[in-house]
Amino acid sequence: MSEHTSPNVDSAPIDVDIPDPYALPLNEINVAQPSIFQQDAQWDYFKRLREEDPVHYCADSGFGPYWSVTKYQDIVKVDTDFHTYSSAQGITIGGLGGVPTQQPQDGAGEKKQQWDGFGMFIAMDPPKHDLQRATVASAVAPPNLALLEGTIRERAATILDSLPRGEAFNWVDLVSIELTTQMLATLFDFPFEDRRKLTRWSDIATTPPGVGIVESGEQKRAELIECLQYFTQLWNARAAAPPKSDLISMLAHGKDTKDMGPFEFLGNLLLLIVGGNDTTRNSISGGVLFLNQNPKEYDKLRSNLDLIPNMVSEIIRYQTPLAHMRRTALVDTELGGKKIKAGDKLVMWYVSGNRDSDVIPNADAFLIDRARARHHLSFGFGIHRCMGNRLAEMQLRILWEEISKRFSKVEVVAKPKRTYSTFVKGYTELMVKVHEL
Repeated sequence: MSEHTSPNVDSAPIDVDIPDPYALPLNEINVAQPSIFQQDAQWDYFKRLREEDPVHYCADSGFGPYWSVTKYQDIVKVDTDFHTYSSAQGITIGGLGGVPTQQPQDGAGEKKQQWDGFGMFIAMDPPKHDLQRATVASAVAPPNLALLEGTIRERAATILDSLPRGEAFNWVDLVSIELTTQMLATLFDFPFEDRRKLTRWSDIATTPPGVGIVESGEQKRAELIECLQYFTQLWNARAAAPPKSDLISMLAHGKDTKDMGPFEFLGNLLLLIVGGNDTTRNSISGGVLFLNQNPKEYDKLRSNLDLIPNMVSEIIRYQTPLAHMRRTALVDTELGGKKIKAGDKLVMWYVSGNRDSDVIPNADAFLIDRARARHHLSFGFGIHRCMGNRLAEMQLRILWEEISKRFSKVEVVAKPKRTYSTFVKGYTELMVKVHEL
């Protein structure tokens, strides 16, 4: 069975039939539908677009008109040219959750993008972006990562040793979320006993109302205001104390961040929470799934644990935990032979570029010994390249080193349940059993 027809899918929260993309007129293809991603049905959509229309215009979607940029080199071109393609008008096609929001009252213009109103440095252009990013970047700089490695290993070992034996359990909850949330609590110096609040706020920020997290937009707003209030208390305490190396203290004392308004603060919190939680946790889950789907690769791992660092990069490429980023054209320009107008939205589909066999040989295959495995798009390029990429790689490497000391296999025993989003490409449930050495 090909990767495009993987049986490991889960039904959408609403009853949606996903049409065959090759049966649709090219101009009717709209890949920005969360149900497509939840059913893991996006692959042939992107394959057709890469082959037939790599810079593809969708005139009508739940998010308004947009261009899909689907080839590796075109994505790099957009991602590295902030003079032409701006982040300041929003970095996702439909807010963090990647789902359609409310219609404009007058029926004209774009649909409201509710999360694009929050300030966050990833949704800024230079110079403000550079100043705010620099304020917190040292938290994940190499010297600090070296200090964190022992903590991560100790926590990974504790988590793995506490897992149920002889029965199925949800790997997403007990391992992926737990390890990444513990790490995030450390980076924020967040009260450890409340760390699962970080997971909830991340899920609320990236999931639309009515599909299992919150029931309404009002509830979503109320819980994110609770997030802001909680962190404001931490901010005030850190601002009154001498500077420390946690993210909140860095923001509270940084000359370019200490005067942020409340919603800019909330925006940057959500950026750091989602970036530090969703991305790594979904790669942790994805790695287990891919090794089960590709048993020969699991055999390679068992016979040569030195492949773990390379495997980590391949997992991150193959998962692509954030499916896309968006830019807005500042001027009339041309991309891939198409005329882009100022104000047009362009969606860089990292999930498609990472399967572009013109740049990544045999890109649909999961190969843990792949040459140049770090040559992928999952962390982005240019000034917005993921700040915590080395931390993510380190967490995954240490976890797989510790898994390999304990278990001959982490066996997937049921179809995974996937997130309902065009932005976060991940899992809500992955039922497994562990087999000890």
